[in-house]
Amino acid sequence: MSDKKEIYTPGEGEYTEKKSRFLGIVSSVKNEEEAVAFIEAKRKQYHDARHNCSAYILEDENGRILSRYSDDGEPQGTAGMPILEVLEGAHLVNTICVVTRYFGGVLLGTGGLVRSYTNAAKAAIDNAALLEKHEGLPLTITTDYNGYGRIEYILRQEDIPIADTSYAVDVDISCVIPFDKKESLEAKLSEATGGSVLLDYGEKRSYGLYEGRIIWL
Repeated sequence: MSDKKEIYTPGEGEYTEKKSRFLGIVSSVKNEEEAVAFIEAKRKQYHDARHNCSAYILEDENGRILSRYSDDGEPQGTAGMPILEVLEGAHLVNTICVVTRYFGGVLLGTGGLVRSYTNAAKAAIDNAALLEKHEGLPLTITTDYNGYGRIEYILRQEDIPIADTSYAVDVDISCVIPFDKKESLEAKLSEATGGSVLLDYGEKRSYGLYEGRIIWL
């Protein structure tokens, strides 16, 4: 199973250090253009702030990782990198985090800045809804009503999430399966239905699970 995660719903958090306020927000982005636009939107929203520091991590369809960060005028290594390290520590991809600082009149020093930007980013993530990211094969299982109960039981036993079930002349069960379960699941379904089950696979897709529901990524 993958330990990578994505943001399902954005999160915001705040941290205060010696009257300086650090406002963190974390959200999902799909490409660098979206990330840059998000940062610019926050600059405009918080145009009266001293700094709008940021970091983002993107993963392309081949699994390659791109990461960027900005200290936005803070001393080098005290803002953008700590934010990025929080994203990495949470195993997040396709994620942007911006931390806005309103200066409180007291210099915080290197350690204070690192601590503050780190805590603001963590607070934002704590208030976001996260998805565990997986890759699998969409699968539509077609069976008669006699085989439906047995198939549903097998899917539950194998922790295979069901996206939808439709009932007509036959029953169509839409789900998604991890690559490493494909052969074993086919064998179990065939055995349970005497070989009468029909399997229709889609193209490989990324998905997440939220409260038991499949979220296509």
